[in-house]
Amino acid sequence: MSKIKIVGLGSVLLLVVSVAGFVLSQESTSLKADYSKVEYQIPMRDGVKLFTAVYAPRDKSQKYPILLTRTPYSIPPYGADNYPRRIGPSALFAKEGYIVVYQDVRGKHMSEGKYSDVRPHNPNKQAKTDIDEASDTYDTIEWLLKNIPNNNGRVGMWGISYPGFYTTMGILSGHPALKAASPQAPIADWFIGDDDHHNGALFLMDAFSFNLALGWPRPKPVMSEFREFNYGTNDGYKFYLELGSVANAQSKYFKGQVEYWNDLVKHGTYDEYWQSRNILPHLKNVKTAVLTVGGWFDAEDLYGPLKTYQTIEKNNPGIINHLIMGPWCHGCWSGSGEQLAGVSFGSRTGTWYQENVELPFFNYYLKDKGEAKLPEATIFATGANEWRSYPQWPPANTQGKALYFHANGKLSVDAPTETAGYDQYVSDPADPVPYSGRITTERGTRYMIEDQRFASKRADVLSYQSDALSENLTLSGPIVANLFASTSGSDSDFIVKLIDVSPDGQQLLVRWEVMRGKFRNSYTNPEPFKPNDPTKVTINLNDVAHTFKQGHRLMVQVQSSMFPLIDRNPHKFLDIYHAQDSDFQKATQRVYRSSELASHLKVLILKN
Repeated sequence: MSKIKIVGLGSVLLLVVSVAGFVLSQESTSLKADYSKVEYQIPMRDGVKLFTAVYAPRDKSQKYPILLTRTPYSIPPYGADNYPRRIGPSALFAKEGYIVVYQDVRGKHMSEGKYSDVRPHNPNKQAKTDIDEASDTYDTIEWLLKNIPNNNGRVGMWGISYPGFYTTMGILSGHPALKAASPQAPIADWFIGDDDHHNGALFLMDAFSFNLALGWPRPKPVMSEFREFNYGTNDGYKFYLELGSVANAQSKYFKGQVEYWNDLVKHGTYDEYWQSRNILPHLKNVKTAVLTVGGWFDAEDLYGPLKTYQTIEKNNPGIINHLIMGPWCHGCWSGSGEQLAGVSFGSRTGTWYQENVELPFFNYYLKDKGEAKLPEATIFATGANEWRSYPQWPPANTQGKALYFHANGKLSVDAPTETAGYDQYVSDPADPVPYSGRITTERGTRYMIEDQRFASKRADVLSYQSDALSENLTLSGPIVANLFASTSGSDSDFIVKLIDVSPDGQQLLVRWEVMRGKFRNSYTNPEPFKPNDPTKVTINLNDVAHTFKQGHRLMVQVQSSMFPLIDRNPHKFLDIYHAQDSDFQKATQRVYRSSELASHLKVLILKN
């Protein structure tokens, strides 16, 4: 089977093969010599059959555990005589000896049934027709245990990104044979923090490219659902600006044929559609050992792994629940992890994780091999470029501090004493701040760690910078921005970025997040701004583990656009997904820094 050709799509789609667990290539003769391959149509409780490929060791001198991945991204190469280059999370698993299983989820590629994006969990099933991803996982495991020879009765699950979500759903299956699960960059909530939305703001590049490639109807099972799209330019900023309002994507491209896009633009608030797809409230009564994996520079799912770990930890005291966060982009722990976008991390962090965390985790719980000595949290501190272990996350030995905005672009732990003061800029939807200094239609991964000097030069970006540090400073744990802001419009986005400024002037992006202003108090009941009236806007920037070295400076940037990564806010309180091009207007934004309206970041500083 030849490599899938995808023209002009974001890296979220270029990763779909790797997140499934292997890369298409010429047939691997060594893998074929050591493993047999059989393809099955496994029946679910409602009669729908799911296409499943099973790779089993030819050596029958021992029994092997089953390692299952469920994915909507296809499981090529199809055909019993066709083998991928690699099976399992890393090449170590084929050498170790596992029965590796891949499955097309319901309604995707070669499986039967109807697909549903992030299918809601149903904890109260009454009939065989009441299915969800947990029940499909349960039925799959049950069938595999009964029908795959030479298995040892234990099952593990893993998956990156969407397959990470299916792994979390597998945990909810409650199957007693599921002894270990590793949700990696798992989706948790598609409106608040993962993939297509962050705090209600639409991630336009991701949603548009993903649905153009994979969102179309599938009348019958097919080996590949991927469609090509040619932007006709290499300038994504220009393409999306000329697209105009998000509403134009429907009339120009989707034309009502893509079900998820229809749902996305129909459900513009955190209503039942999105709430039912939030997996976090269901993470109770977990029995399996869990290893949640995430990357500090994951452009798609940073929120998901952190919230999955935290929720399991809170709701299931005493269970085996590990977190590992490395200096990785989306799924980059499957590679060497030595550098990202030219920034070196000083070692092969991905290789280290594969050898010292991932394989030992599954070996212990599925093979009784080795020792259960993984720490609760294995965290890579960027900046210092070193692994650190903690008995809890966030670590206990931290001190809360506030970083306050001051006049003349100063950032300090001292609260402002001025009775009045603000900085302002004009946000123009016709000239939005670009999310990257590159000219590209591919969203890419590097913007999460990109030098921000391209943005700090703009008049519509505010920058606040500390003095040079006299000693190293490590932030470990959540970061929360508390802005006191106003807009001359009735809605606005506010974006906050934390940046590490090196002595040579480079501005390394460490963490950032956006809040669609109308959701500042409630995701379900949006509220307009009162024009020019200061109000508090709180933004959770997610967690961080970063050392700002001696001589470096901390910088905070505030802006109101990050295009075309995020769709433009028209600065009017309305349904943005159905806004007209004429609705977009300039707005004057103010960020306040007085004693009464003291905009700041809350951080946790690691002691010693």
